[in-house]
Amino acid sequence: MEPPIDGPVLQGDRVRLEPLAHAHAADLAAAAEEGRDRYGFTWVPRADEVGDYIDQQLERQSQGRLAPYAQIDLATGRAVGATALWDPRHLPGRGLYAIEVGFTWLAASAQGTGLNAEAKLLLFRHAFTVLGVERVDLKTDARNARSRAAIEAAGARFEGVLRNWSRSWAPGEDGLLRDSAIFSITRAEWPDTEAALEKRLARIRERCA
Repeated sequence: MEPPIDGPVLQGDRVRLEPLAHAHAADLAAAAEEGRDRYGFTWVPRADEVGDYIDQQLERQSQGRLAPYAQIDLATGRAVGATALWDPRHLPGRGLYAIEVGFTWLAASAQGTGLNAEAKLLLFRHAFTVLGVERVDLKTDARNARSRAAIEAAGARFEGVLRNWSRSWAPGEDGLLRDSAIFSITRAEWPDTEAALEKRLARIRERCA
């Protein structure tokens, strides 16, 4: 069993990432029922599944597999989605060298508001500057154009498609496998990616002012 991933509170201007807990359940249950048609390729729990979902994420955390977060909209103080650092990879003598940002979903009302971009900035910054990784991965269903665009807008570089990589979450595809589009940011790319994300967030703040 790997040691737990360091996942402290991460604070931005629009979003605060808090370690996922059952205290977030009521907010997440409401968030999960907004605009379900937007989750075509992403599994998001139904309201009555949120308690079990949190239990499963906390179990993965206890196994050292991920650090789960609730995404808190600072304008309302409510949890509007979830995300995680997960799939840590270690090398003998080197320790943690790579990690993935995943398990991400947002309420329909929080999409397109800049919360996702800032959450990604906070997670990337923590991974590179605190955890000291050399690489951050992101993956999505290869057919999910909206998710792929959001990942590219966050500054990650498309690397290719992994065929039959993992379980499909698309409606009507129970038991089937999906192709996954994989993206990454490396340590060498991080300074430019960070600067570009900060500029993007500044534009969003000006637009929403």
